[in-house]
Amino acid sequence: MDRVAIVTGGTSGIGLATLRALEKAGVKTYALSRHPAPDMNHLVCDVSDEASVCLAVGEVVRREKRIDILVNCAGFGISGAVEYTDPAEARRQIDVNLFGTDRVNRAVLPVMRAQKKGRIVCVSSVAAVAPIPFQAWYSASKAGVNALTMAMANEVRPFGVSVCAVMPGDIKTGFTAARQKSDAGDAAYGGRIARSVEKMERDEQGGMSADFAGEKIARIALARRVRPYYALGAGYKACCVLVKLLPASAARRVIGLLYGG
Repeated sequence: MDRVAIVTGGTSGIGLATLRALEKAGVKTYALSRHPAPDMNHLVCDVSDEASVCLAVGEVVRREKRIDILVNCAGFGISGAVEYTDPAEARRQIDVNLFGTDRVNRAVLPVMRAQKKGRIVCVSSVAAVAPIPFQAWYSASKAGVNALTMAMANEVRPFGVSVCAVMPGDIKTGFTAARQKSDAGDAAYGGRIARSVEKMERDEQGGMSADFAGEKIARIALARRVRPYYALGAGYKACCVLVKLLPASAARRVIGLLYGG
């Protein structure tokens, strides 16, 4: 185990599956999450708290003297109409999914720069390129992760550090049940909020397994070279290409037909 990896959100869902796949490949892993997990190599860390992030990353460095891989999986989702979303909830969504990723990146980068090597994988979403109605703030947070990834990849490339984003589509995990749903304004929107979220949740429960996604992410984390973005699954790769190729108005109509309620 000559490589050391940190996986945020590493005690459940995609994070746990990624961590197990990395372990299987011989990587020494540290799971970071908010709640204790005594049955695994775990450190308590809240990515929305700068001090918590610095303490957890610092402890890994103290023990191992290096960090070779960081996989940013920590995050959550909210749903509801933009008009009726509490601004505090929107800010929290961005703070955890986007700024949480940034906090961990900033804690790890000095270590990777000093050792002149490292790989950072940020878990984004197909929603970053195909924004989902009634999940606008989740989509915005993941679009921010994509932009952060691309910009940072060019900044740190001269130091031997590579950065990429992985965009899963529908996955059957506990993320669905944990989504913070608001149906405020559903009557004004003709029931479209509830219908849209229900459609999304059906698709998630019929989606790819966390193990499939975790194995793909681990493979990317261990690859010699990486592209800036990866969509997981042939259908989602095609979706991302289609959204890029279509005129924006046509892409909007297609997404609206799927998830507009």
